[in-house]
Amino acid sequence: MHKKDIMSNKQVFINDRFVPLTAASLQISDLSIQRGYGIFDFFKTVNGKAIFLEDHLDRFFSSAAQMHLDIDLDRKAILKILEELTANNQIPDSGIRLTLTGGYSSDGYLLNTPPNLVISQTELQAPLVLQDQGIKLMTFDYQRQLSGIKTLDYAMAIWLQPTIRQAGAHDVLYHNQGWVRECPRANFFIVNHDQEIITAATQILPGVIRKNILSLAAQGFRVVERDFNLEELANASEAFITSTTKHILPVLEIDGKAVGTGRPGEVTTNLFDQITAIVKKQAGL
Repeated sequence: MHKKDIMSNKQVFINDRFVPLTAASLQISDLSIQRGYGIFDFFKTVNGKAIFLEDHLDRFFSSAAQMHLDIDLDRKAILKILEELTANNQIPDSGIRLTLTGGYSSDGYLLNTPPNLVISQTELQAPLVLQDQGIKLMTFDYQRQLSGIKTLDYAMAIWLQPTIRQAGAHDVLYHNQGWVRECPRANFFIVNHDQEIITAATQILPGVIRKNILSLAAQGFRVVERDFNLEELANASEAFITSTTKHILPVLEIDGKAVGTGRPGEVTTNLFDQITAIVKKQAGL
């Protein structure tokens, strides 16, 4: 059976019921369609266990509140839905997306009905081995609006895709007038020659893997949360991105210039091992 056929038999939760994936739909008056208004969060399951789930739910409810989206389900109810969804779908290694839209709008603009909640699950393999080939980034001067909220707005990132391909890069690194921020779907870190691990402190989306890396400071890592500029980036000995899907991915080249030796560094590799150990423990592996 093809993957497409397998997934067509899976279920999605919409508002108050489970429906087949092929029957899942929203009306076109939804503000997510009319104006791109809404929020989401995304976490993975490994070996049937949800990874960093509480962190993701914290951010989901925080994003909803900041976007004036009143969800009528509490954390306990969401957990029950997730338990039933995963039991129905039987995808042990997966990505689960919680989407909360702006709801149906009478004029395509006003927030005047309850938001729509959609919870879906797809196959996803967690990266438990460091990807030595790393990635290449290009920089671009852009500041995400509502940067601390995980909104549905990825217009700039998608608009830049042809430019990224032409530059021979894999993704874009945003900076705001020279101050380094983040990638569209990942937080960004550098390691300087003093072995400090540095990530931007302001005007970014605080990621879950980023949060766990910051917590490693208690284990002897020198993790610093502060803003830094392109000049400091150019002198970095290592760089990497963090995300739910990638965990930690080395950045080996930025704007055509090698980062450090152009190979994954010792600190990046060590951090990957630390995060992977946490993931494996939560997954019971």
